[in-house]
Amino acid sequence: MTANTMTWTVVCAVDDVPDEEGRRFEVDGNALAIFNVDGQFFASDDVCTHGQSSLSEGYVESGCVVECIAHMARFSLKTGQVLAPPATIPLTVYPTMVDGNKVMVQLNG
Repeated sequence: MTANTMTWTVVCAVDDVPDEEGRRFEVDGNALAIFNVDGQFFASDDVCTHGQSSLSEGYVESGCVVECIAHMARFSLKTGQVLAPPATIPLTVYPTMVDGNKVMVQLNG
């Protein structure tokens, strides 16, 4: 596989993630969070970089932001950048695309 080869994995159906919410999905033993913000989908690791809390259970805010329910750390769903402490380590985010009714995530490439 070359560096330019992109492998997309079907993670869920569009209807599985309500607008302004996140859901957790297991993919190859990894916990991913899929977020729906006004019909645009974002994917990240599900665990907050500050502590062992599920981000898919967090608060999805306008501007493509998720806030962890444990300690209120905030992350950009677009870049993974930390927007509010106590987290200091960026969140790993993954490219997404919608194909028909399927939400797909690029996990390697």
